[in-house]
Amino acid sequence: MDDVEASIKNLATSGIEERGAVFTKPAIVEFILDLAGYQAEHRLFEKRFLEPSFGHGSFLLPALRRLLSSWQQLGTSDPDSLKMSIWAIELHPDSYEKTRAAVLALLNDFGLIRRVAVKLVDHWLVQGDFLLERIPGEFDFVVGNPPYVRIERIPQTLMREYRARYKTIYDRADIYVPFIERSLDLLADGGKLGFICADRWTKNRYGGPLRRKVAEGFHVESYVDMNCVDAFSSDVIAYPAITVIRNSNPGPTKIVSRASGDESSLKMLASKLSSGTKIQDEEVVTVEALSDGASPWIMTQCDSSKLLRHLEHDFPTIEQTGCKVGIGVATGADRVFIAPYDQLDVEEDRKLPLATTKDIAGGQVEWQGLGVVNPFSDSGKLVELDRYPKLRNYLNARREELCKRHVVKKAPANWYRTIDRIRADLAHTPKLLIPDIKGAANVVAESGQLYPHHNLYFITAGEWDIEALKLVLSTGIAYLFVANYSTKMRGGYLRFQAQHLRRIRLPMWRTIAAPLQKELIEAGQAGAWEDGISLVSKLYDLTKPQRLVLASHAREGVS
Repeated sequence: MDDVEASIKNLATSGIEERGAVFTKPAIVEFILDLAGYQAEHRLFEKRFLEPSFGHGSFLLPALRRLLSSWQQLGTSDPDSLKMSIWAIELHPDSYEKTRAAVLALLNDFGLIRRVAVKLVDHWLVQGDFLLERIPGEFDFVVGNPPYVRIERIPQTLMREYRARYKTIYDRADIYVPFIERSLDLLADGGKLGFICADRWTKNRYGGPLRRKVAEGFHVESYVDMNCVDAFSSDVIAYPAITVIRNSNPGPTKIVSRASGDESSLKMLASKLSSGTKIQDEEVVTVEALSDGASPWIMTQCDSSKLLRHLEHDFPTIEQTGCKVGIGVATGADRVFIAPYDQLDVEEDRKLPLATTKDIAGGQVEWQGLGVVNPFSDSGKLVELDRYPKLRNYLNARREELCKRHVVKKAPANWYRTIDRIRADLAHTPKLLIPDIKGAANVVAESGQLYPHHNLYFITAGEWDIEALKLVLSTGIAYLFVANYSTKMRGGYLRFQAQHLRRIRLPMWRTIAAPLQKELIEAGQAGAWEDGISLVSKLYDLTKPQRLVLASHAREGVS
């Protein structure tokens, strides 16, 4: 047995959590089958259906009931006509055997004798790895719930094989990403994919190659956000969404931002989404161009996305104006590197006052007194410990804990470094601080006294005045960009990450008329947010409808 086969066997026999098995509730399964168009009133026995990870049969068994009903109502009496209708794969041997028995029982319920049923099941079901198994032909429907497995949990030998085969595996992509890639490649002309899986690939960096693939050759027909629905049989934090993609030229997408888990509501919603008409109501929004290369999908209301596109067309990015966006320091050992500033027994130039989310919780800086040890010189290299006896003694006393870190195992000589390099000049630079996870754009100006912790993002102002910049970002602009580009967390919270903050558009400071510069600075200093909306509208030369959109985002973005 070679290394790849051994890795597959280990993954196949691992626990449910390791293999990413999450089972979908029946009402959600029926909804997805309806959305994909796999319905018993059609001649399903003349189509091909693929389930790439059938688990305990959550999708496979309902699909088979529809297939057999269609066959009995519209087909011939010859069971051989069903032989090519299904192709279903499962990696886990016990799940395979359990579901195989359930399929045989279902065929018996529909009147097929054991010998015929076994023959069909042997054609339909495969025990193996969907990403590596040879799969013949093309399919009219690919439906299911691909596994949720972070790449760190997959054996390196197997991961290398996956990467060699699938171009969409990028950065820290979950394994469901190549599942989608291969499923799309197996679609016949006009065929549909209907998956429920994590929504992260539609926004995050690792989903870029898959988004590009979809944009270049497929039509995202519908997208249903299921974050507020209890869609699975176990309690998981998966941030799920249902996506239906057709192998056809790109076209408009029907988007549902808040679905119900009620069976009758889902039936009505499926009917609405499957209709050929353009919809624009409180429940469904139609977006003309969801996929734009590798760019994150914009799935908000039309007026918001139009304002976003206007700003992106007319203004440079925030970093092109000279501002800088970054994240605070990750140490890998906060218990060692972070403590009350006065209790850090190291040389004065080897520690910095630290800003955390608690320091800005009230909307302004109220330092709680923490500090961070800085093992880096101004040149970016680690300092020589012999030159700093207090620092040397402090770190040596905690060396055992520091050496347990992964970053040290890769470079043992650098055992006393923080994961991120600390640049002391950042502490002395005026900046804006923004918490990572927040329901609002909590932008706080820090005058240049503190170094940010890794749960804070920072923006330095470049040519911009720091108070004017704070005003602009706090009056709907930051929220507009982050709400469009960020995936939502449980409770409706947004991720104010650097990748989203860098998408913010600003005018160049030097192009702003001096009187308006003065007004922006004074309003920022005074915290005059109502005046700020008017000033920011003037800054971007917004029309009255655009001002109303900005004002709505300003209200949503208030802590």
